[in-house]
Amino acid sequence: MSSEERRGIGFVALAVLLFSTSPVLIRWAAHSLSAYEIAAGRLIVAALLVGGIALARGERLPARQDWARFAFYGLITALHFALYIAALDYTTIAHALALVYTAPIFVAIFSWLFLHESLSLRKWIGIGLAVVGVGVLAGFEPALTPRMLIGDGLAVGSAICFGMYSVAGRSQRERFSLIAYAGSVYTIGAVWLLPAAVANFSPAGYTWPAIISVVALGVLPLALGHTLYNAALRRISATVVNLIATQEVTGGIVLGIILLNEVPTIATLLGAVVTLAGIVLVVL
Repeated sequence: MSSEERRGIGFVALAVLLFSTSPVLIRWAAHSLSAYEIAAGRLIVAALLVGGIALARGERLPARQDWARFAFYGLITALHFALYIAALDYTTIAHALALVYTAPIFVAIFSWLFLHESLSLRKWIGIGLAVVGVGVLAGFEPALTPRMLIGDGLAVGSAICFGMYSVAGRSQRERFSLIAYAGSVYTIGAVWLLPAAVANFSPAGYTWPAIISVVALGVLPLALGHTLYNAALRRISATVVNLIATQEVTGGIVLGIILLNEVPTIATLLGAVVTLAGIVLVVL
């Protein structure tokens, strides 16, 4: 493994720690704000921070001929966050995260289709094992309700968008700097979500806890976490990056226990071990 690949793994590992704060912060913000307001707000905060750095450094931003492509990148980014936040309003942290992290399946498919990346048999086995582990980690829901099914569908939609987002970030690594790419995508994602956020605007919902939670979402898991995630995508396979990122499930559940009193089952603990085993097969 090269030094660049090791650095990429380090970046995504740090990103996972930051991602893990997301479910708890979303739950706190969702007490008074809609999914659209939360998703748009966090993207605006990240756009101001990362985009501001890009402008201050004089980074080359997307030109007119790139606008259509970046409009699509911003759209899938906006959909990933909006669908994920909405899913958490319908189901548990463990269930939503486990379904979002079926994303490695979509990353592998999109990387094969669009980036022509080959995967060895060992890595395919690791992908399968990691996905099975995430499923076990969520556990079997004995009382599946229509509301939870809606949440499941939203989480799977978020996973598909996350897969496309991952491949898009890797495809642009030679054309734009990390800061310019991330700042542009966050800004366009925020623009996509603004109409829905305005339509659902609730002035009374903007309490200090909600505002602080949204700002923290923009800074920690997004501006820092997703920028590190994109940095990793420029150094190692999108599939490997996404598999390591599945450990947001573990981190999110641990924080859910500590801060929200959402206690996991034995299946959750077993699933974490199985998922880690799958990641090891892919990374080695």
